[in-house]
Amino acid sequence: MADYGDTQPEKSANIAMLGYLLLLAAPLLLVSALIGVILAYVYRDDAPQWLQSHFQLQIRTFWIGMLFFFSGLLLLWVLIGKLILLLTLIWYLVRIIKGMKYLNRRAPYPHPASWGF
Repeated sequence: MADYGDTQPEKSANIAMLGYLLLLAAPLLLVSALIGVILAYVYRDDAPQWLQSHFQLQIRTFWIGMLFFFSGLLLLWVLIGKLILLLTLIWYLVRIIKGMKYLNRRAPYPHPASWGF
């Protein structure tokens, strides 16, 4: 990891918050999630360890959310798709809001690799 002085952790924390905000806007503006996950991929390796958990959470939330979203879309004709889409939205929002809470505390996200909350 390169030595960026004292400003690098704060910059990385700001980028992580921007990533969360972009992911949070995704239900209204889908392209924002793509921008958010790209930021997470770009800044993940240079971030301090505690921030890497947030970038990992953002990346996993994006990909798992896409899996559930497209599964819900495919199953819309069976009517269970609406339930899958609703549960996916709730799961997605809870993960993002919890991530923002931990980031504001300057704490790593516990278990960022999990599929749950």
